[in-house]
Amino acid sequence: MIIFPAIDLKDGQCVRLKLGDMDQATVFNDDPGAQARLFQDQGFEWLHVVDLNGAFAGKAENTPAVESIIRNTSNPIQLGGGIRDMAGIEHWLDKGITRVILGTVAVRDPALVKEACKAFPGKIAVGIDAKGGKVAVEGWAETSELTAIDLARQFEDAGVAAIIFTDIDRDGILKGLNIPSTLELANAVSIPVIASGGLASIDDVKRMLEPDCAILEGAITGRALYDGRLDPAEALALIAAAKKEGKN
Repeated sequence: MIIFPAIDLKDGQCVRLKLGDMDQATVFNDDPGAQARLFQDQGFEWLHVVDLNGAFAGKAENTPAVESIIRNTSNPIQLGGGIRDMAGIEHWLDKGITRVILGTVAVRDPALVKEACKAFPGKIAVGIDAKGGKVAVEGWAETSELTAIDLARQFEDAGVAAIIFTDIDRDGILKGLNIPSTLELANAVSIPVIASGGLASIDDVKRMLEPDCAILEGAITGRALYDGRLDPAEALALIAAAKKEGKN
């Protein structure tokens, strides 16, 4: 089980939103590169980065911040937010991003996702953000008629490296991961699924280490790390112990 610490970028700063609302942003660090380095020093092995401005604008808006993150960590990075075409995908992969997350374009142009998976094997993830059970797009500003499972199944044989499933109704409010919906999605497709939205404490990590969650690739955490509700050393020690025991 992988814990992906999140760096959400707004106006060049590391922020956390409540329920995906750009007007409810709390700034936690104005140096994204330093934040990336801190997460690596704490022992995390991956990084999850989102260009929030880019998600709304449909194009990269926090390029200097993302480049600073790349320079300051040797950890693999998955990046999403405003990446809507092959040129954008190729640009970030060339810059050193490990995995590009496609969200809105997965709904608007699923053929592009499939084309990208063929061109860049193992490098494309799909971000599925659900609000009230329906997939949201354009930085969560619009809701489609698709369910998360409907969308995920479109990419079943495309070569998608992972699906990042976010429950918007829980994001940034520390109510705990939506394990039932996440597991429902993971059991409906063969693509690895990463849980996102609401991870609040060590109890969520313990839940992720239960046998039924072994199907999941991991979970993303943001606010709980930034405000100290989740202790990195405790969480990583739990995961290491479970791995040693062969549980996860």
